[in-house]
Amino acid sequence: MTDDQYAFGNPVTRYPRVEPPLQHQDEPAVQGVMTPVPDLGEHTYRGSGRLAGRRALITGGDSGIGGAAAIAFAREGADVAIVHRPGEEPDAAHVLGLIREAGRHGVALVADLTDAERCRTVVADAVAELGGLDILVNNAGKQTAVAKVEDLSDEQFEATFRTNVFAPFRLIKAALPHLTPGSTIINTASLEAYVPAPDRLDYAATKAAINNLSKGLAQQLAPRGIRVNVVAPGPTWTALQVSDGVSDEQMTHFDDENEYRRAGQPAEIAPAFVFLASAESGYVSGETLNVNGGMVTP
Repeated sequence: MTDDQYAFGNPVTRYPRVEPPLQHQDEPAVQGVMTPVPDLGEHTYRGSGRLAGRRALITGGDSGIGGAAAIAFAREGADVAIVHRPGEEPDAAHVLGLIREAGRHGVALVADLTDAERCRTVVADAVAELGGLDILVNNAGKQTAVAKVEDLSDEQFEATFRTNVFAPFRLIKAALPHLTPGSTIINTASLEAYVPAPDRLDYAATKAAINNLSKGLAQQLAPRGIRVNVVAPGPTWTALQVSDGVSDEQMTHFDDENEYRRAGQPAEIAPAFVFLASAESGYVSGETLNVNGGMVTP
């Protein structure tokens, strides 16, 4: 691993293989006790003022990709509200500490985003805490591997859609009255939107839905000067994997899925969110930015 995200070098060997031992946590998992602990860029991300004065709301911002984006946004000059579920307080405290070390205002909001009313109040809480809103990142996701469709319950199928599709839809609607021209919405999809794993039918379907929703919404909101884009990560080492997001077999071979022959780290995904949130991507809307270690997508 390099000491700075701006350092050039071989991207294949920039991070070591994860090679995780088998491990399981009940959902929601705590990142801080994973082996190894995912890298959020705590020691490598160096900001340059690209988001100075902006105010961001990031769901799933306590760990993984959302946590890495929160740290990067703060180091770029943004104030950040992160949303997490009950039980994830240790991870949230870690990210909040780094936001505050960067000299920015940070707040953690506890919420079950499958609740429609809570989606609306989360936005109101973030606006009140930050004094407004310029960036909405819909990153929170539910992923549970089920080998056979006969064993995929109606309850899980519905919960996955409520978390991954309904919640972003509701958050976007609640946020729009606060977003002015120049604001951005960034949704997290996945490689699964294009190459669905057979044991993640519900998850993959939601990621295809959010990708499609984002492209339509980008066209609708363009006249208002609000951009909508998507980040679609490939295999990335996060708490989703240890809370039954993948099978035991997939976990032990987690490094072998992409062309780099190693899993990605959240720190490697965060710069994509920074780019799409920054003014330098002002001519970019309706785009899906794939960050996946060389896995070719349509």
